[in-house]
Amino acid sequence: MQTTNIFERLKNGETISANDKEAHKMREASFATKKLLVQMNNSSNPDEIRNFLSQITNNEIDESVTVFTPLHINYGKHTKIGKNVFINFDCVFLDLGGITIEDNVMIAPKVSLLSEGHPTSIENRHSLIPKPIHIKKNAWIGANATILQGVTIGENAVVAAGTVVSNDVPDNTIVGGIPAKILKTI
Repeated sequence: MQTTNIFERLKNGETISANDKEAHKMREASFATKKLLVQMNNSSNPDEIRNFLSQITNNEIDESVTVFTPLHINYGKHTKIGKNVFINFDCVFLDLGGITIEDNVMIAPKVSLLSEGHPTSIENRHSLIPKPIHIKKNAWIGANATILQGVTIGENAVVAAGTVVSNDVPDNTIVGGIPAKILKTI
């Protein structure tokens, strides 16, 4: 008998088969999140936005956090946001695998944080592989960057605009390109 629900299993990194008995719960949760997102994304009041984001993430969002909507999140409860975080317009967070954003992080417009992926084999492609994303203190993620599942962005690191990050970024480095390569140590 299964002792953990599908969301705990995702958080623990378990691959979820397309025919998992609880798979429907992921879509149901996404639609519940979407309902709150519609309200949040139609607000221009920073306090209201933080309040909705607190409901979506099931964690208190500090008053030092600024979010420019729209922000798109598929689940929310696996996202943790530190203090003094800035999230600019039109970002996408797929967080079933977990997203941690530490203090003083800046996220530019159109950034995608994708903690979920799929197997490449045709027969298993509809399965979901969750792996957490961790963005450490003082990191800056440039416009239109994509951070893929399982990646840690190091403390004080900078991800250049348009970069696709598929491997960990060391502390105190600037990365850029597709795929991301170290451009400079800072």
